Order: sequence, then structure tokens, then C-alpha cells
Amino acid sequence: MRYVIVLSCAWLAALVLAPAARAMDPVHLEVKDHHFTPDHITVPAGQRFLIVLDNHDDTTDEFESYDLKFEKIVVSGGTITVHAGPLHPGTYKFFDDYHPDQATGTVTVTQEP
Repeated sequence: MRYVIVLSCAWLAALVLAPAARAMDPVHLEVKDHHFTPDHITVPAGQRFLIVLDNHDDTTDEFESYDLKFEKIVVSGGTITVHAGPLHPGTYKFFDDYHPDQATGTVTVTQEP
């Protein structure tokens, strides 16, 4: 019983003293005429983030990234949300798998000072 109380107090102290984690606002993209807007986004390293994609095309698109490890269908007029990260600094590509020569973009991950 004594160990449980000590462990609980240690956990509580760590929780209270830990810096508050702030969630990053979702990144909003749209695909229209088989092009992403914006086609480049920047996010901080080491943090999870959300990408919200609105499809304004007349066709279904497939939002995909080998680098970011996601693949998701978005119907015409639909909206999807993709979870990504945490990532190391660098540049990561995404594309519409149904129109890979037209709809492409990048995510640049930067180390905050």
C-alpha cells in the first residue's frame, strides 16, 4: 500500500510540474482543379498535427503520402482529417494518387529555436 501512495504522489508531481502541452491548430488544405492550396505547409518538429482537407473537385481524390504514411479517400465535396507526426526536420511529400502529376505538395518540418 505504501508503494502505491508513493508512486501516485510521484505521478501527480510529474503531472503538475510538466510543461503544458499545447495542441497545434489543424492545417487546412483544399484540393480544387486537381491542385492543393496551399501546396506547401510548415510545421514544427516533434509535434503531432492534423491536416484537414476539403475536396472542391468534381471527382473523388486520394490524399496520400509515402513519407507521412497516410492514404485517405476524399469524395467530391467532402472533408477528411489526417493525423501526422511527430516528425524530424526535413521535407515530406504528399499527393493525390488519382492525379499524381497535377496535385502535389510538401510539408516542411522545422526545428524551433
